[in-house]
Amino acid sequence: MAFFDAAAGAPLHPVAAQALRAAQQDGWADPARLYAQARRARQLLDAARESVAESLSVAASQPVRADQVRFLPSGTAAAHAAVAGARLAQERTGASVVHSAIEHSAVLYAAATGPTVPVGVDRLGRLDEEAFAAAVRAPGVALAALISASHEVGTAQPVAEAAQAAASAGVPLYVDAAASLGHRTVPGGWSLLSGSARKWGGPAGVGLLVVGRGAPREDSRSQERTPWLPPWPGAEPGLLDPPGGLNLPAVVAAAAALRAVLAERETTAARLATLTERIRAGVAAGVPDVQVLGDPVRRLPHLVAFSCLYVDGEALQHELDRAGFAVSSGSSCTASTLRPSHVLEAMGVLSHGNVRVSLPRDTTDAEVDEFLALLPGIVAGLRAQAGAVGL
Repeated sequence: MAFFDAAAGAPLHPVAAQALRAAQQDGWADPARLYAQARRARQLLDAARESVAESLSVAASQPVRADQVRFLPSGTAAAHAAVAGARLAQERTGASVVHSAIEHSAVLYAAATGPTVPVGVDRLGRLDEEAFAAAVRAPGVALAALISASHEVGTAQPVAEAAQAAASAGVPLYVDAAASLGHRTVPGGWSLLSGSARKWGGPAGVGLLVVGRGAPREDSRSQERTPWLPPWPGAEPGLLDPPGGLNLPAVVAAAAALRAVLAERETTAARLATLTERIRAGVAAGVPDVQVLGDPVRRLPHLVAFSCLYVDGEALQHELDRAGFAVSSGSSCTASTLRPSHVLEAMGVLSHGNVRVSLPRDTTDAEVDEFLALLPGIVAGLRAQAGAVGL
């Protein structure tokens, strides 16, 4: 079975697996207690936080301190908390959230509890920078949000330009970096950043929220107060993580995986980018009436998405599964609503027969060759079953 769905959750990195086993033996106690086992757990937690801060200082292009790193139960929880906590902290400034139209659903749901200003994208999925800059200059804006790269089509967003526009307006910028961390450097200038360990080869159940600097004051060289407050009940001053305890072994493994993935990122990204470029070209050449989606250049190295006319997307995924390929739809996070993907809708592209291919680090050339050889026949067979022949 060829696993081509790393964007949903990459296979556990060997370093993470090793760290997880070791931490399960040594990190099971509550790090908030005072006895010997708890002190050892506290040492592991502090070391993991330091490691993540050091890794993000490279991967996210600005210095990160350990006390800025918070661990949450998932990347989705971190994204929701980022928006909810920023709005809570900025309530005296405003309540409006400016965001791209292609944000993760967790960001959209959190933003929808108050006024929002969605900003459109072009057909490649790239943010309208002028509209974004104009939106953040409006009065009453509490937060600007921009995903680092689309988790559905792979298009990298102009984070540096958005950060500059937000800073000029004195508005904190939140970047959802879940799709990028471990694959592509995230530009700096953000105030809040979130990620998901399972997407870089760590275990499930670990989300990441980094609370950085506030937005600059217009009348001072100093920084605003922290642009985020804990949005959960029972939050206590000085506590970095939400109440209820952490899965400490998973946190330790996530930190180890991030360090390992970043050490090999350049080599892995170059190899996977070559493979996804072959898929982009092969699908376009081999399958009639197909639309390959996303920016062909400014994109995540491991992800490619395409939509096939006259084909049901779910049926296509099932047939690929029978052929030995695990793929997903770019709209899988909205599949339960029975509506087309809001990302593909915002781009104005074909959403029927949508497939997202996202390659893990150990993908082989032979697997890609077989995928490209089988795909045209599978699509043709489904179209024949639906009577969509000779159109």
